[in-house]
Amino acid sequence: MSKGKGRVARLSATLRQLDSQPGLVAAAQRARHRLPGDSSYGDPLSTAGNEAPDLLARQLATLSAERPSVLRELGFSALQMWQGLSEAQGRGYGDRELAIMFSDIVEFSTWALQAGDASALQLLREVDLALVSVIDAGGGAVVKRLGDGLMATFPLAQPALDAAHAGHAAVAHIEVDGHTPRLRTGIHVGRPRRLGGDYFGVDVNVAARVASAARGGEVLVTESVPAHLDPARVSLRERSSFQAKGTPEDLRVYVAEPALGAV
Repeated sequence: MSKGKGRVARLSATLRQLDSQPGLVAAAQRARHRLPGDSSYGDPLSTAGNEAPDLLARQLATLSAERPSVLRELGFSALQMWQGLSEAQGRGYGDRELAIMFSDIVEFSTWALQAGDASALQLLREVDLALVSVIDAGGGAVVKRLGDGLMATFPLAQPALDAAHAGHAAVAHIEVDGHTPRLRTGIHVGRPRRLGGDYFGVDVNVAARVASAARGGEVLVTESVPAHLDPARVSLRERSSFQAKGTPEDLRVYVAEPALGAV
């Protein structure tokens, strides 16, 4: 090996060592929490769009998934700041208000490991058919499927909530290999940005993270939803001390249930 190649190899090894040095990685992670935007930016929920920053973030996550990395944190810091500044200037929002719904199967992965691929696929198909049916009936549209769940949008919040409750009830009648799945759902009203057949932006992130914070059988709605609902058809109970990464610290969230006697 030539002296020049040897120096390059040694420099490369030193840089790799520094890039994974725990103290530097921890410092970079702490710095991210002080920057504008979502400090959890980079996970699948926050990079589900198709804009250039989302594509870059997914590629960065893939390339750096094997080990902690200072460069990874710096890269996500830059993208996080872009996201935060875009939202502050209004570029994180669209011009049409929609009810955004995320729903998925609670502990599906754990069950699927024991049940096997054939049963898991059967369960996914039956749950999907049940959800699509109630979403269509409520005037909503499935935006995308996300493994054991989906994202849908509705022009109005009340039909979205009705569809969520109907979906939970329909899934309660499904049984595969003696197992009955349970759903968890989150609904948020906002102005997501549309790109092709997908939506992205801060409101999509909030809806997704609220859904992931729901317990089995729960439908959670954010504070943006109640004003759009018929109070005679729904019972709301505030979820105290709600916290979820990527949502406003003071966000109020409610457990939404059908009112007694409501059809």
